[in-house]
Amino acid sequence: MSAEKTPIDGSSSANTLLQLHQLLTSCSKSISGGNFSQSQTSVSKLINFLDSVSDASISELEPGAKENAFKILSGIYEFLCSPSLNQENIDALSFELPKSASKFAGVSPQCLEISDNIIHRFIEKCSPRDMLPILCEALDSPNKTVQAATYVCPLISGLSDVFISLQRRHFEQIKVAVPVVVKVVKAISTESDYEDTELETLFERIVVNALSIQTVCRKLEDGENEKLRALLGLYVLQILALVSVSRNYLHFALRLASILPYSGISGLGLITGYSVDTMSHIVIGEDEEDCSSFSSHIYLGASLSVVWAQKHDEFAQAAKFDFGAIKTELQNNPTKRWQAVGMLKHVFASIDLPWEFKRYTVDFLLYITSGDISNKLGHNDCSLYMTSLFSSLQALTMIIIYASDTVLRKNAFEALKRVLGDIPNSQRFDILKALIKNSDSSSMVAILLDLVRGEMHRERILRTSLQKNEALEADSKTCQSTLFWSTSILELVESVLRPDTGGPPILPDNSDAVLSALNLYRFVLMTEAAGKA
Repeated sequence: MSAEKTPIDGSSSANTLLQLHQLLTSCSKSISGGNFSQSQTSVSKLINFLDSVSDASISELEPGAKENAFKILSGIYEFLCSPSLNQENIDALSFELPKSASKFAGVSPQCLEISDNIIHRFIEKCSPRDMLPILCEALDSPNKTVQAATYVCPLISGLSDVFISLQRRHFEQIKVAVPVVVKVVKAISTESDYEDTELETLFERIVVNALSIQTVCRKLEDGENEKLRALLGLYVLQILALVSVSRNYLHFALRLASILPYSGISGLGLITGYSVDTMSHIVIGEDEEDCSSFSSHIYLGASLSVVWAQKHDEFAQAAKFDFGAIKTELQNNPTKRWQAVGMLKHVFASIDLPWEFKRYTVDFLLYITSGDISNKLGHNDCSLYMTSLFSSLQALTMIIIYASDTVLRKNAFEALKRVLGDIPNSQRFDILKALIKNSDSSSMVAILLDLVRGEMHRERILRTSLQKNEALEADSKTCQSTLFWSTSILELVESVLRPDTGGPPILPDNSDAVLSALNLYRFVLMTEAAGKA
């Protein structure tokens, strides 16, 4: 069906409308006549003509191009609303016209409105089940010559209408569309080339799209209702993450927050990851192929929901979060606190979020690790959470290195120390060693080695106390918890002074790390010589 685009040769608006009328008449006759090959050719010519008009109007290379585009688009809509147009014609045109009409959406607000009307007309006259894959395909293949933020708006609104119009298999069909919408919105929202008004229009359509799914949920029986509510929850979390990329969209975040309780989501369940895992199991089950279609933004959105609540009381109220109870529970429960720290890595590691979000996230982390949390550890084992804790701590080191805000760097370092202190002694050294070996920053390695030296000093004091206090010494478990004084320390020093790449460390690039390693080695030797190790 590919053909050369029909050029606009500078003829008058009347001639262009005449050309449109001729192309529409040709399409109608060939489709009604049952000539498949001829109808394909006619539709292809019509689409190429429309693409030429939309390209010219967006680039504004010709005088009056925008006015011409509005007239052409209006002519298409009038044709589709004609009582004499049969269903066969509408069905044939439904495969290509929604995409072409959406390309006009960025020309002007008036063209956006007509584009909406054209797609709505197709949804009225065609099967919603047929329109869903057509709209998804159009969403998944935006043309580089169009303004993507406005191009997708009529298509997303069309999906909202389709969702509400579906008669059966709602969950299965909406489940196909959601990843497509998230993918395209993610691509657009992370671009910096769009005006605020364009993104606001896009997010308005997305929020309405989520609300349309909520409307469908209310009409369904228990089984399918539970699945669709879980899917809605995952969708809202992903959109919340994308909305958060821009700091000015509190009003959208509040509307999304109001949907969270409907999906059975709690604030504590979000920050620990429990709610996300539960919803994912309901929606995806054991299907790994389905799992790959859902974005990692789900976990980012879950973490950000609590950060939004930290920033704005009205968000906590809209989401029905008892924020005080959440923070108290995390302070008192080491396991849930470790889970929360692991979830926060998604915020710390995001390259798209404004630094403001990371600042509030660090503040939240400082709050839940405040007080003497080490006394609440008991004999808990955090082995299950070592990977996520390491990732969060590694992301925190990036904030310490790269944040321009001095206060944020200072608070991030304090949070790093508190999280390390929250990890049982038996696993703390392993985490520190992994952070040192996986850091490319000489300054950060030096800071971490200093923390190791501090841990060794603390253990030395503890051992001295044990020797003086027979009651404590009898507690063998306490004795076993002092694990930093071992040959592993010398191996750690050697890894800095004799890197795996071979040869000595490169100076002066690694001077901070080398100096800190030598200081640590000197501390060990002096302590051993004094007989205090």
